[in-house]
Amino acid sequence: MADKEHGENGKDKEKSKKLKAKQYEKELRRLQGKLCVLQEWVKAKGLRVIVVFEGRDAAGKGGTIKAITERVSPRVFRLIALPAPSDREKSQMYMQRYMAHFPAAGEIVIFDRSWYNRAGVEQVMGFCTDDQYERFLELCPAFERHMVTDGGIILIKFWLEVSNKEQQRRFEARIDDPLRQWKLSNMDLPSREKWYQYSRARDAMLKATDTKHAPWYIVRSDDKKRARLNAISHLLKQIPHKKLDRPKVKLPNRSKKHAYDDEASIAKRRFVPEVY
Repeated sequence: MADKEHGENGKDKEKSKKLKAKQYEKELRRLQGKLCVLQEWVKAKGLRVIVVFEGRDAAGKGGTIKAITERVSPRVFRLIALPAPSDREKSQMYMQRYMAHFPAAGEIVIFDRSWYNRAGVEQVMGFCTDDQYERFLELCPAFERHMVTDGGIILIKFWLEVSNKEQQRRFEARIDDPLRQWKLSNMDLPSREKWYQYSRARDAMLKATDTKHAPWYIVRSDDKKRARLNAISHLLKQIPHKKLDRPKVKLPNRSKKHAYDDEASIAKRRFVPEVY
């Protein structure tokens, strides 16, 4: 028992250390290579996948999504980050504006925030009525079953969980750093003040919508690099796939037919100054 406890403590201590940049980049590149394999499988098999990213403000959703999408095709991995609904959209069925972006065959759609806005920011900030909120929690599991998973769509839901201390640090960094100030939205500061309201909203959401057919996966995100790697690794495991054989590609030689001096023809055009 003592040896087991010592081993577990050793692992915890090892994980408490930040990943070295070189180690992180190496592992990220390996996982991104696997995402490219997954991409080819999804295209070949005509799979439809939805990946939902939710979490507290400053939990690291944007960085995690960027790590997933930066080496794959945006035609396969489509990112959806909807703005606040228009007056017209407010008059529609609540799910309608999200369903318009659901995947076709061969697509993985990533929602950076989703229909779960109603269970979080809308409820906490008073953007919906209590009846609308309660109705959402009641009907959402049925919607995800009958309209999503039973319809053949693979639904994967991630919740990024950042600690109180780390969220405060990240917000302060955004305030002080001109390169990060654009990340501060008009919802960020109120979300900091309403920490416990958001905690209760999270708990109610998980209780109502963490189902067998559409479970939530919580990613601890105080360490952004580990969170990104863990999320990608888990995503890959949720979609059974294998590497497809690709035909060998041979680059053809440039044809000399219709040849002319195509560099001289643009020599007097406006070029960007080569400052670097």
